[in-house]
Amino acid sequence: MKPTKLYKIDYNSPLGLMRLLADDNALIGSYFKGQAYFEHGYEELEFRQEMNASLTLAVDWLDAYFAGEMAEQPLLAPRGTPFQLKVWQALQTIPTGQTVTYGQLAQQLQCRSARAIGGAVGKNPLSLFIPCHRVVGKGGLLTGYAGGLDKKIWLLNHEANLTSH
Repeated sequence: MKPTKLYKIDYNSPLGLMRLLADDNALIGSYFKGQAYFEHGYEELEFRQEMNASLTLAVDWLDAYFAGEMAEQPLLAPRGTPFQLKVWQALQTIPTGQTVTYGQLAQQLQCRSARAIGGAVGKNPLSLFIPCHRVVGKGGLLTGYAGGLDKKIWLLNHEANLTSH
């Protein structure tokens, strides 16, 4: 089997620089520079600093998202434990402009621990594409975001404006 090539680019978002990672088939990482777990699990791998089809789709999607428009999302291939993958899958069902609590996610996934859900949410390797910013604390409290609480607030306000039109 031929080894997969890995690609990376930097993307200038309204919230600062982001790093996008992809393999030959899918987007595998999307991080705000300096966020917790930045490129976690990919530190030792070699990436080409060039575009590929997945990164082109990712950039088009981000451009549209920040402009308040829709675009085709690239295929996503996050790497994590089976539990993390289950949580990240659930995050993708949260509609734009809406939020859920860690407790609601725990209940939905039949997990006894909202804290375990929070741990998986915090390690999401695909910021924005898997919308972990839509998860809030009990009573709507804005808690934790690997990219920074200021970014979470901005994203939630941006999405609220998109859905209020």
